[in-house]
Amino acid sequence: MSALQNHLWNPSGGLIYHWRALRYRRRLWQPFVTQVEYWLSAWQPPQKELVIIGPSAGYTLNADFLARFAKVEILEPDPLARALLRRRFPTIHFRHGQLDCFAGLHGPLALRQHYPQAAFLFANSLGQQLAQLDSRWPAQLLQALQGSSWASYHDVVAGSRTARNTQARKWQEGESLEQVLAAFWSGGELELFDHGSFGVLPAQEHAAWALTPRQHHLVGWTSISVEGSSTSMLPNTGIGGRS
Repeated sequence: MSALQNHLWNPSGGLIYHWRALRYRRRLWQPFVTQVEYWLSAWQPPQKELVIIGPSAGYTLNADFLARFAKVEILEPDPLARALLRRRFPTIHFRHGQLDCFAGLHGPLALRQHYPQAAFLFANSLGQQLAQLDSRWPAQLLQALQGSSWASYHDVVAGSRTARNTQARKWQEGESLEQVLAAFWSGGELELFDHGSFGVLPAQEHAAWALTPRQHHLVGWTSISVEGSSTSMLPNTGIGGRS
């Protein structure tokens, strides 16, 4: 098992993200925060243990959702984020886990094995990590989480143009990225940063998020609820390669 290393600068959070949250969360982020609240309200896993991967300070989370679980463990490398998370949600008892599920191809299986009775929430962390991971990692994640309840909201693309529509849209299987983008942005050329998650990670819906006045993201959402799981259901991946 690879241990999570503390650092204030990381692809899915860090000091810049805290500054943006301080400046924009109450105004610019609010439509997206409300959308995430709706998504999380609709996700009803039966497990009483929740593991959140990459929550930062929980700027897009809400207390009602967190309070549904008897145990909440966070896998967050940013020590400032962990402190702010506890301050923002004083009634929630968070436990800080040490597992780094992004460290190599065995990370997803280690996550499932370490928390066999938990539901998993990837809190806008997967899209930030994919570019740095082995191309086989997403498939290992999907295999390892078979039989588990899990959900993810993750970056798909980012650009500088403001979306004309911020409401979530359901994704139809077989739709291209261009078709999905057309539901949020008007015609014309779009300069985009591709996070590499479209068609790689499942997404049942997409929504737009204005992170800053000049940075706008398309975010995918997926959720699965499964009755209790056990380690006997875990796959034997037999993975080769780096770890």
